[in-house]
Amino acid sequence: MFEEEYGEENLVVSTKTEYDAEENVLRPKTMADYVGQQKVKDNLDVYIAAAKARGEALDHVLLYGPPGLGKTTLSHIIANELGVSIKLTSGPAIERSGDLAAILTNLNEGDVLFIDEIHRLNRSVEEILYSAMEDYALDIIVGKGPSARNIRFALKKFTLIGATTRAGMLASPLRDRFGIINRLEMYTPSELQQIVSRSARALNIAIDDEAASEIARRSRGTPRIANRLLKRVRDFSLVKGNSTITYADARFALARLEIDELGLDETDRNLLRALIEKFGGGPTGLETLAATINEDANTIEDVYEPYLLQLGFIARTPRGRICLKDGYAHMGMQPSLKARKQISLFETDE
Repeated sequence: MFEEEYGEENLVVSTKTEYDAEENVLRPKTMADYVGQQKVKDNLDVYIAAAKARGEALDHVLLYGPPGLGKTTLSHIIANELGVSIKLTSGPAIERSGDLAAILTNLNEGDVLFIDEIHRLNRSVEEILYSAMEDYALDIIVGKGPSARNIRFALKKFTLIGATTRAGMLASPLRDRFGIINRLEMYTPSELQQIVSRSARALNIAIDDEAASEIARRSRGTPRIANRLLKRVRDFSLVKGNSTITYADARFALARLEIDELGLDETDRNLLRALIEKFGGGPTGLETLAATINEDANTIEDVYEPYLLQLGFIARTPRGRICLKDGYAHMGMQPSLKARKQISLFETDE
């Protein structure tokens, strides 16, 4: 029964599930409730207090970092602390300049506009944002050819919060217009344990400290994954008839979900296995590796590789990806003589 229900679910990649309605319950509403990212929180507290004291809109904010670290949640908190409304959209959803104009003209004084995946904005749409962010004005071209003329509409002062996993893909003119730029870092196991315990209370789940610590330890430093694993472990514990999630429940469920001691799932292991067995440890190009394990190249680059790089299991080189000694050790394999020479060259270069 467990295999039928959970066997095909990917708990690392963010997907829409039947539990999405619970996400709002799990989101903290204030800075005090938001766990982790202490430096970012401390600075934002100052910026928000100063903006409120001046009676002005907060400077535009850019939040970047790996997926699942709480960029959207932090945006909601900023709006809540400012006491204003927040409008949500994403870069791919704004297809035409008219779509953006409609959103901007409907903002009230001081409102927050949150654009997720802002690096994927259409270039023509992005250019309209420049004057909107800098001058709080909207420049629209009416007509074509010699009779075309520019009309400028004044906008109410607002705060744009952009979120991206790829800050390097933002055009310089857009990036330079953000007055506040913050990178969100991966969470520590102790911070994730606090998040798991808080989420359990929000979902009316009883969980002991050891179980919360075990889930946190296997969550890849990411709150979104921690919450998703908590809900999956809850299901196993409930079906077993337990009223409290115990350490044994957590280990049993995570083993059935094929999440290992370091938080690696089957896709991570497939990637390492392919790199070692099919390509002799590399170097291998991203597209080739993606095709070999039947996974999207962008998903590998944005979701799987950052954690494997952080663990020191793989490395990116000019010629492609290579597997390092710790990656071989985790998979219980030994590098060939050629692979050992390659690893030693890389470590010497480093």
